[in-house]
Amino acid sequence: MEVLALYLPQYHPIPENDEWWGPGFTEWANVTGARRLFHGHAQPHLPADLGFTDLRVPETREAQADLARRFGITGFCYWHYWFAGHRLLERPLDEVVASGRPDFPFCVAWANQSWSGIWHGAPDRILVEQTYPGPEDERAHFDSLLAAFRDPRYVRIGGRPLFFVYQPGSLPDPARFVDTWQGMAEAAGLGGLHLVACLGESSYRDQVADGFDAGVLFRYPFARTTGAKVRERLVARGLARGPKRYPYLDVLADPPAEFTGPILPAVYPNWDNTPRSGRLGVVATGATPERFAAHVRRGLELASALPEGEQVLVVKSWNEWAEGNYLEPDRETGTARLAALQRELARAGHRSR
Repeated sequence: MEVLALYLPQYHPIPENDEWWGPGFTEWANVTGARRLFHGHAQPHLPADLGFTDLRVPETREAQADLARRFGITGFCYWHYWFAGHRLLERPLDEVVASGRPDFPFCVAWANQSWSGIWHGAPDRILVEQTYPGPEDERAHFDSLLAAFRDPRYVRIGGRPLFFVYQPGSLPDPARFVDTWQGMAEAAGLGGLHLVACLGESSYRDQVADGFDAGVLFRYPFARTTGAKVRERLVARGLARGPKRYPYLDVLADPPAEFTGPILPAVYPNWDNTPRSGRLGVVATGATPERFAAHVRRGLELASALPEGEQVLVVKSWNEWAEGNYLEPDRETGTARLAALQRELARAGHRSR
């Protein structure tokens, strides 16, 4: 069983963010600027054991890997940003590959959406548009990842490197993308790729017909109850103040019947994106380590039903602090969410590596 935590590399300055949001901007600017917006709203969430991480620091990356391994995470899945040859936030993964450290498994998820100002409360501001110029760009993109794919630490399913595509429905021709990338991977001696389409945040449902090996189902960990829907309508009419609030589910919901083929389950420790979006944000209320444990328990059951060697549980995320979905220790709960994950893995018979 692979237990992979999505990993956001937005914790070091880059020239683009300096230009857009001011010198030294990282995700921590949003996190530390968050404010309590309603009674019982816990903000800001601040880091504990690892502190305010700077991903340029090798010792920080080592400490993250050590902590993840200790509690049963088997690998990090780095978000990867490619815009027709322009890469963003690439430094952490590049240095992990080049240095061989930390000695911890990893894979890559291509976040193939346009970059907006959502990371700083301006979702309608387009900063970098995602385009698909054609075969030469696809070759350059694949080649930029080849060293990672060949790394002995890279997570493989059935002997093939695991690669996620965040918005498969945005590709001009998803089936051609699959054929092209599989062909390049075969030619590079990789034996192909294990391609996973991210589902649930769009209307895309064609991953089987398009040739993806599996899908992973991303769904918010809350339910829109009748009371919450009423409040949502009041917020939309200006009769109540946001953010929108929905109760964190007691148990992970099963995939809807319309999702066919192998579906990897994904679990969210929490959700609160008000550090980015303020009163336009969405909050899962009542999220606790105990409720997260119930989601993990059901997620492991769903993953265990997949074919042997293809069993993957995705945790969203390791460090998405400004969305409120993170496993890194905070000052409120410490390592409680990590411990909940570890207990459920032990209950299911999975031992930490």
